Parts: sequence; structure tokens; C-alpha cells
Amino acid sequence: MNYTRGLKDGLPIALGYMPVAFAYAIRAVSLGFPAWFPILISASNFTGTGQVAGTDLIAEGANMGLLFATMLIINIRYSLMSVSIAQKLEPNFPVWKRAIVSFGVTDENYAVAVRQPHKLTFPYLMGLMSCSFFGWLGGTALGAALSTLLGRLLEDATGAQFYSMIMDAFSISLYAMFIAIIVPPSRDDRHILLLLAATIALSCLFYFLPVLKDLPSGVNIIVCSIVCTVIVSLLFPRTEKDDAAEERAQDGGAQ
Repeated sequence: MNYTRGLKDGLPIALGYMPVAFAYAIRAVSLGFPAWFPILISASNFTGTGQVAGTDLIAEGANMGLLFATMLIINIRYSLMSVSIAQKLEPNFPVWKRAIVSFGVTDENYAVAVRQPHKLTFPYLMGLMSCSFFGWLGGTALGAALSTLLGRLLEDATGAQFYSMIMDAFSISLYAMFIAIIVPPSRDDRHILLLLAATIALSCLFYFLPVLKDLPSGVNIIVCSIVCTVIVSLLFPRTEKDDAAEERAQDGGAQ
């Protein structure tokens, strides 16, 4: 579990992040922000949904209270992911390393890291998260540069249509990445398949039911994660012996 292995695992995530960050930068510039603004936001934050929502709120002149509450709701799910990753860290993982790693906790990084059969090392996590982060930052910089070249094009109807086309095309990459991460383990483990099916069913309720669909997107993610995980964990508890057996099996397969 070294740095090179982390870079290798993070490369597909970086490639998926780049077009989405590219579209985010174009969106920010189209709202009237200078080209350096989305680059600065991506350099100091690592949350796609949060950045888009926050940039829109700033453009609308929202106050700090609304901005803080929105960011909390959207990003609080990362606290759940951090708790889960903390259980897989190698022994004697100091606080300063945890603080560095916490910046790189995203949905995709978490999904890849939590699937690793071995304890997570600091070099591996740094490789995984730095690769995906620079993919996100690079995509933002590229989008900001292109927006500067396009100039006023984004201000008219043609520009709006161009941005919508980019968003529709590029957003597919993240969905494809999630499918590639989720499908293989669910095919091998019926418990993961059950968890996936339950989460999809509950997400559909939040999407279609009149009252639930009006809730902020961050709330439904948290509820679906907690409720479905608790139910599956209670029905099919996983013990430390199971983890040890799986790790031995992975070691045997590697040999």
C-alpha cells in the first residue's frame, strides 16, 4: 500500500474529475467571477457539489449564515466517511496525518479507499487523494482559461446553451465512475448488493415523494447512508474474524 499504488488507484478518479471541474469553472466565470476565483476555490476546497452551490449563493449575494448552513448540509456526509476510513487506518496514525488526509475525503476517494483489503497507509492515501485533487484543480484551471478566451460568449443564449451541453455531457463521467466502483463488489457480495438496492429504493422515495423531494440534497444522502447501513449491519453483522479471513484470502490470491 505505497504512494505509487495510490496514484494508480486515483488516476481514474482524476480523469473523471477533470471534465466536471472544467464545467464548474465555466459556470463560475459565466456568473461574473474572474478566472482566478474558481481556481482559488478548487485549491482551498475539494467538494464539487459544495463548490457549485457555494458559488451560486455568493453570486446571488447570500449572507454568511445561509452559506454556512448550506455547506454544512451538503458536506456533513464527509464526517460519516471519515469515521469509516478512520477504522481502516494503519496503527499509530498520528493526528497531523489524519488532518492532512481529511482534506482529500470525497465520495469517490472514499469508495476506493474503503474497498482496500489491507490497512490504509499514509503514503497510499496521499497518492490516491493527491492524484484526484490535482485532476480536479487542473480541470478547474483549464476551464477558467477557456472561459477567459471565450469572453462574452457565455453571456448570451449561445453561451448558456454551450454550458448546458458541457454539463450534460461531462456529468456522465461521475455516474460512470460510481457504477464502475460499486458494481464489482456488489456482484461478489450479496450483502453489498442488498445495501445498494436498499439505498437506491430509499433514494427514489426522496426523489418522487412530494414532501421528501423538497429537502436539501445533503439531507437525503445522510439519511439514506445511515438508515440503509444500520439496517444491513444489524441484519448481517460483520466481525473482525471476517475481516481477517478476507485479508488472508487477499494475501493468498496475491501470492
